[in-house]
Amino acid sequence: MSAGSTGHAVVLSGTGGIWRVRSADGTECDATLRGRLKQEEKFEKIAVGDEVDFEEDERGVAWSITKIHPRRTVLARRVPGGRRGERVVAANVDQVLIVFAAAKPEPHVRMIDRFLVIAEGNDLAARLVINKVDLVGGAEGVATIAGDYERAGYPVHRTSMKQQVGLEALRDALAGRTSVLTGPSGVGKSSLINALFPGLNLRVGEISQSVNKGRHTTVGGVFIPLPGGGYVVDTPGLREVGMWGLPSRSLDQCFPEFKAALGECRFQDCHHLTEPDCAVRALVTSGAVSASRYESYAKLRGELAEDEHKY
Repeated sequence: MSAGSTGHAVVLSGTGGIWRVRSADGTECDATLRGRLKQEEKFEKIAVGDEVDFEEDERGVAWSITKIHPRRTVLARRVPGGRRGERVVAANVDQVLIVFAAAKPEPHVRMIDRFLVIAEGNDLAARLVINKVDLVGGAEGVATIAGDYERAGYPVHRTSMKQQVGLEALRDALAGRTSVLTGPSGVGKSSLINALFPGLNLRVGEISQSVNKGRHTTVGGVFIPLPGGGYVVDTPGLREVGMWGLPSRSLDQCFPEFKAALGECRFQDCHHLTEPDCAVRALVTSGAVSASRYESYAKLRGELAEDEHKY
């Protein structure tokens, strides 16, 4: 680009007030936020995934972000440390992929359910990826846990790099989309992405580690461009999975398998905990809703109610 030129880009990452942006032709550069943009009345703090306009100075030595475009979607969570307020993790996200292992480490369903509630609370589509199915004898070894989430309406991918299982379908689900990739450490996220997109050549363990190195100054996550289009977004901030802005009374709407029963309880303001003639608990009794998912709901509702009382 020539001195004084302008462009449109996506924000890939940010550290210490310097933002890495990528234009449509794949060119990347570092840019700072133009001062007068911060003074605008409706200014929102920039986040990774934001679509921005940027401009090079007349000397051709520095770039400035001149405009932040309206966001299609936002993935937000509570600020760390239990403080009041929300933090935008990423903007303009299409879907959330929650990756966990069939074994080594053992799947933590309460954490999975937390991730799903955050996705639902942000009106984002979610998929689950059960990796390392070869450690439990293949896809049939995860039938119970996969079935719970499939009955709830979530797409579930069963994958194994060792056996080359499920990779093509997962690659298709990522292609051309902006996908948040989250889940516990040790589940094989980097190895899985390498198997899907060999050209990236990510080091094993690089996803999240690249962000953790600058955890005191890095903002949000990191956008990783995929060959052929689309992005994978690493979000280490979701490890402290704090929900914010979700009233406890609305939590039942974040469990898709409950929706058929909502409005059918005896009491209009039913908490679905101890009230008589609760249609949600009737679904659990009948087996239409898994007991594990219901237990997650009860625990999360208690946490949200406690936060409301606190604040």
